[in-house]
This record gives sequence, C-alpha cells and structure tokens, in this order.
Amino acid sequence: MWQSCLPPITRCSRQLIVSVHAIRNTRRKMEDRHVTLLEFNQLHGLTDGVERSYFAVFDGHGGVDAANYAAAQVHVQVANHEALAQDPARAVKESFQRTDAMFLRKAKRERLRSGTTGVCVLLEGERLHVAWLGDSQTILVRDGCSVTLMEPHKPEREDERDRIESLGGCVTFMGCWRVNGTLAVSRAIGDINQKPYVSGEGDVTSHVLNGSEDFLVLACDGFYDTVSPSEVPELVFSHLQENAGDGRSVAERLVNAAKEGGSGDNITVLVVFLREPVKVLENFVAQGCGEAKPLFDFGGKVETGSDYAG
Repeated sequence: MWQSCLPPITRCSRQLIVSVHAIRNTRRKMEDRHVTLLEFNQLHGLTDGVERSYFAVFDGHGGVDAANYAAAQVHVQVANHEALAQDPARAVKESFQRTDAMFLRKAKRERLRSGTTGVCVLLEGERLHVAWLGDSQTILVRDGCSVTLMEPHKPEREDERDRIESLGGCVTFMGCWRVNGTLAVSRAIGDINQKPYVSGEGDVTSHVLNGSEDFLVLACDGFYDTVSPSEVPELVFSHLQENAGDGRSVAERLVNAAKEGGSGDNITVLVVFLREPVKVLENFVAQGCGEAKPLFDFGGKVETGSDYAG
C-alpha cells in the first residue's frame, strides 16, 4: 500500500498556535505572501529527530513573481542545505542567497523586474533562527514585553549606505530614503535591475528559548510602518482579554490596528504563539509591561513609505 511508504508523523512537543491575516488594503494588487509549515520535517522527509517548524512573510514589489518564487523556494533550500543539521543559522541565511540567484536567472530569461523582502523563522528544538532581507520584520514577546531581534535593511543605515556607495550607487531622499532613487529597501530577492546595489545576502540571528517566550510576530513593513513593536503586546493582550484567551484571530486585530493607524500598504501579520494563549494572557496580567527591549543596540531612524517607486 502507498500509505506504508509515507514517513511517520512526529508531533512537536511544543504546541504552536498560529494566527495569520493579510489584506490588499488600498493598493491595486496584493503582493505579499506568507508560509506556515508546522510539520517542516514531514513535508521534506527529514527523519533526524530534531523538531522543526518554519514561518515566513514575503513582501513583494514591482509585481508578485519574486514573492511567489521566494514563498515556494526558500524553505526547500533550507531543507536541502548541507549545513542544516550542524549549522541551521547558516542554512537559513544562505537559502536567501540561493533563492535570489535562482530567481535572477529566471528573471533574466523571462524579463521580470520584481523583487521581494522577506523574513523567515526556523524553530529548531529549543532554538530560534531568524533570517531576513529588507524591511519585513520579526519581533519576539517574552514575559509580556517585546524584544527586538533584528534591524531592517534600509538605505539610510550607515553600513548599508556605505556599501551601496562603494559599489557606485547612491542613496537619495524621495519621500523616504531610496536606493538609486527607486527602492526603499537595500536588500531583497530579485530586483535584477538594481543588483548589486540591492543585495541578495540576508542576515540571521539565533536565540535559545527558555520557556518565558509568549509569541512571535512576523509582518511586512505595511504593519510596522504604523504599529511600533512596543504596541504589539498590549494589542494582543487586549484581544485575548476580549476573547477569553482565544488567539486564533489576533492577527486580524493587529492588521486592523495598522490600517486604522494610516497604513495604505499591503499588510500581512503572522502570529506564532509559543505557549497557550490563555497562559500568555495570565502572564501579561502578572507582568504588566509593554516596552520594547532590544537584544542588540541598533541605531538609525526608520522612515515610512512604499518600497518601490516607479
């Protein structure tokens, strides 16, 4: 029987509840994509006994091709990466580069100009790996307080500006800081006409989970442009209070907050509860905090605006 050839299903010891919501908003097209793979090992036939789940948000610009491609390919590159078992952070980071290289070949053949930012999370046992390109972001809420895990790739960052200018490009202010007067992000998959100024090399950060983590929020810049990380815990807390600890529709609450705050961009929010929402609610009541606490000291000012001009 064909069923006997299927790999065994192994349930994760960490019970994850996921809430996701995405809207086109006032934009003409919906160019965001998201991926949720609770059974990452099952999908890719991995049987090494290490629990893995994968989540990602991709924010396309100039068309949907790059975002579609990244949503379909990045997790495949992670699963097939030779360093996944020994160095998962490297595997996730390099999967962005490999996907970018593959898409650029496709873009050249098919004359595609689109690009996409992206952020992905690989939960691997008791470790959290976050990789990103551009201004899509992930925040972690721990003991009721938001924790900054990363710094978005923006042209106005001093290191990014130096890199772009050393390659012969420029960073100009046109409503917000843009690479060569076009893109409001300095790293992305695709954007063949802006390579090498817009880099396809991602960044990655890894952290050990100690059981005090409440949830993760992955979202595109359409969310973070109008909702600050420090506001997220209170929004989630209010939703859980109003819904008796049911977090299944909390992402919609966050999307609505961004829209009401003035965001006209596509908005995608993916919330991953790392413990039961009822316990998260109890923890918020006990902690009573909501200020963002960065794990790293990131400098720089964040400007809002569309990623793509022209």
